[in-house]
Amino acid sequence: MSSYIDLKFVNEISTRLGQFKKKGDYLFNFRCPYCGDSKKSKTKARAYLYRVKNDMFFKCHNCGEGHNFSNFLKFLDVKKYESYLLERYKGSAPSTPKPKFNDFKPKFKEVDILDGLKPVSDLNDDHPVKQYVVNRMIPKKYYSKLFLCNKFMAFVNKAKPNTFSHTKGEHPRLIIPFYDGNDKVFAFQGRAFGKEQPKYLTVKLDENKQKVYGLDRVNLQDKVYIVEGPIDSLFIDNCLAAAGADLTLRVEPDNVTYIFDNEPRNKEIIKRMYDVVEKDYNIVIWPEHIHAKDVNEMIMNGMTKIELQTIISTNTFAKLEALTKLSYYKKC
Repeated sequence: MSSYIDLKFVNEISTRLGQFKKKGDYLFNFRCPYCGDSKKSKTKARAYLYRVKNDMFFKCHNCGEGHNFSNFLKFLDVKKYESYLLERYKGSAPSTPKPKFNDFKPKFKEVDILDGLKPVSDLNDDHPVKQYVVNRMIPKKYYSKLFLCNKFMAFVNKAKPNTFSHTKGEHPRLIIPFYDGNDKVFAFQGRAFGKEQPKYLTVKLDENKQKVYGLDRVNLQDKVYIVEGPIDSLFIDNCLAAAGADLTLRVEPDNVTYIFDNEPRNKEIIKRMYDVVEKDYNIVIWPEHIHAKDVNEMIMNGMTKIELQTIISTNTFAKLEALTKLSYYKKC
């Protein structure tokens, strides 16, 4: 009976879900109402409703959101959610016989690429990589989610075949995994220790997901901060790293603050700052006395986390005030 009720409510909300299509028995595809799916393509639909045993679940392959059907319905329409609870749990559903369907469970690719890599937390204190992380003043609580990879190019080719045509110039890197909201790795960044270029190389394992770091530890209901690099994000509460991506978040612009690197002469960064302001997001414009180029360097130069947060709070601007400040900042 529960399956019948689930199907009834899926049908009732289907007109509100963009690009809604039935893909199979108890399998439905549509554009994600959480992240809005692709901004570049209005036809891309990467969200699904599917059944496991006698229950329906929601999953988006773009933003990583995943819920049971009742919580998804609650997000979409509170009144329908209340009606759904009454019917499913108080036995008011019609006694129509349940149709026979073949159970279908989507196979979400399990990526366990970190096997064989050693987390920084397990390295000896005198290990060069452990010393590197300590010198960067990265909080210890993140050591278990940073890894040493001795042969980076071979590692990448194993995770994503044919990325490198050869492994000449093989070298070690620090691996920074990107986890989704379900603690699954969908991308990773390799940070070089030497002169290898590029210094930061990000590899996506799922091309349908945004290249965003920090989804596993950010609450989108609170004020969200967005920086450029993953390491910088580790020093600010509730912070994501865009890692070069144009983010699509289901969050009100006034609840999001972008924090760019402190490079007023970098034309590309200035252009992106203007773009963010035009979209009504908040933005941090570093004061003239700050000379460090990014958040991590500020911390390494002796700034405390509280001092950093104070500077961010007192130098956050939006709209016309942000444009005025930005006009002066780019001349510094």
